[in-house]
Amino acid sequence: MKLRKSFVAYWLAVSAGLLALFSTPVSAQQFRLGYVSLDRIIKEAAPAKNAQVRLEQEFSKREKELQTQGAALKTRADQFEKDAPTLSESQRSARQKELVDLDRDFQRNRREFQEDLSRRRNEELQQVFERANRVVKQVADAEKYDLILQEAVYVNPKHDITDKVIQALNASAK
Repeated sequence: MKLRKSFVAYWLAVSAGLLALFSTPVSAQQFRLGYVSLDRIIKEAAPAKNAQVRLEQEFSKREKELQTQGAALKTRADQFEKDAPTLSESQRSARQKELVDLDRDFQRNRREFQEDLSRRRNEELQQVFERANRVVKQVADAEKYDLILQEAVYVNPKHDITDKVIQALNASAK
């Protein structure tokens, strides 16, 4: 019985607290929430597009060289397949070794290219993200936002400020 009275008293206190909490008037100041899509910034903002152009210019020559090297390797492999039945065992073995060496060089060059490209892309994107974060902070300060999110499962479009951020980034890129 004593346990029951304390349980009832506890729930009465909790209920009274909740009632007091929900019955207090809402403050005059409203909480402002915003959302920014980094994916859209990367796709649409001028600094991100400029970074992509720089990367393409920087790596296009190496990419073409890799394509040429790959095509030459394929041509040599096709020629080997065609000639293999008529080659002596020593010639076949020498050509196979040569193809293996060429393929190893090609794979190494391709891996180095991918690593270099990935590193440079990360550097460029990091600069874009830093600029975007500064612009987001400026927009938040200017428009009195309390919280800006970058990742969310769902966002009501009225909270999306990505267009404002993209416009500000584009203006600062000129």
